[in-house]
Amino acid sequence: MVLVYFITATFLIKSAPGANAEADGEHVEKSEDDEHEESEGAPQHIFSVDDLIINPAGTNGQRLLLLSVGFGVSTEESKKVLEENEIVIKDKILSAMSKKSLSLLSKVEMKDSLKVEIADKINLALPDAKIKNVYFSKYVLN
Repeated sequence: MVLVYFITATFLIKSAPGANAEADGEHVEKSEDDEHEESEGAPQHIFSVDDLIINPAGTNGQRLLLLSVGFGVSTEESKKVLEENEIVIKDKILSAMSKKSLSLLSKVEMKDSLKVEIADKINLALPDAKIKNVYFSKYVLN
């Protein structure tokens, strides 16, 4: 294992393009586009609502959707707003998703529009939340 670590650290990492450029004394400049991408990249903070059980429309309780949702926000204050209003968030998710039919929920291409709808509903109810992204960490239809 020591030999593998040594080979990896010595040869592979140093030979990777751009690896350790700053450590080797090379100056790496970032363009304005790179800085813009970093500021608008992945949100800094994630608030998660786990294991919601939803009855899709028209299933008479015979079919279920198990859903876990993460909300990406850029500030700690926004995350705190979400934490303080977890019940409101759960209600918005449940009401939005329970109106959808099983056939709609089973379409993979609809997941992005469902994420947008959930973000819009929560941003309307909690304008201070400023949700940037919605992530489905669990999406199981039964």
